[in-house]
Amino acid sequence: MNAADIVEQFFKRVRSGIEPDAAHEYMAARVAAHQVTAENETTVERSPDNYAEHVREMTRAYGAFLLQIEELLSSEDRVYVRWKQTGTHVGEVDGFAPTGKPVIEIASAVYRIEDGKIVEYWIQIDREGIRRQLENNQRSMD
Repeated sequence: MNAADIVEQFFKRVRSGIEPDAAHEYMAARVAAHQVTAENETTVERSPDNYAEHVREMTRAYGAFLLQIEELLSSEDRVYVRWKQTGTHVGEVDGFAPTGKPVIEIASAVYRIEDGKIVEYWIQIDREGIRRQLENNQRSMD
């Protein structure tokens, strides 16, 4: 499989919440996950096991969510993906009690592939947009 195919299959099977434990097929034992939170860049180490648990956490928070790849571009060992995730707020998220209302996440990432596995990625998520949705949903429940 080429880099684009690896990432596309990773999204379809793992990131979608359908088969989180298939992360072992697509991720190296140690993956550097570069993240931006409130304009601060941080890097955390991910393993296939803790990534699978991260996906299960999303499922507990947003139910069986729909993940749509909106754009996928690749060049050599790098793959850019932009996606839209739509779920229902069924579990606590950042202190917000479940509302049963829809929540949409818009995000993008660049994945680096080495020896057929994801070894590194840079991700940006519209966390402020998610927070506003949760806040608005909570307000409409009051």
